[in-house]
Amino acid sequence: MSVFEDINQTTEKASNAGERYIKSSHQYLRLKIFQQLILSLSLMAKVLAVGSLLFAGLVFLSVAGAMELSRLLQSHSLGFLLMGLIYIAMAILIYLFRAKFNSLIIKKVGPNFFN
Repeated sequence: MSVFEDINQTTEKASNAGERYIKSSHQYLRLKIFQQLILSLSLMAKVLAVGSLLFAGLVFLSVAGAMELSRLLQSHSLGFLLMGLIYIAMAILIYLFRAKFNSLIIKKVGPNFFN
């Protein structure tokens, strides 16, 4: 009977080791999800804060630039039209180089996500 008792003890040890492994893996997974969630939320908060300030600055610069163009061209409508065309040209350039932006974003975010 000693062989059966040894097998039983070995089975219990393996079962306990498996349970400990599953519990520690579950805890690690929860911590990893928490880490990724916090990193994502903090990144979104920073992007929102910086983006809103940059947007406000861009609005003021756009109005000032359009007014200066209006003064140089001696036509308000032409100055604002030219400023709008500048933004459309920038949007077209960004659209044409969108693949480069995607690869840049993947290179920056990928290591944080998979580590």
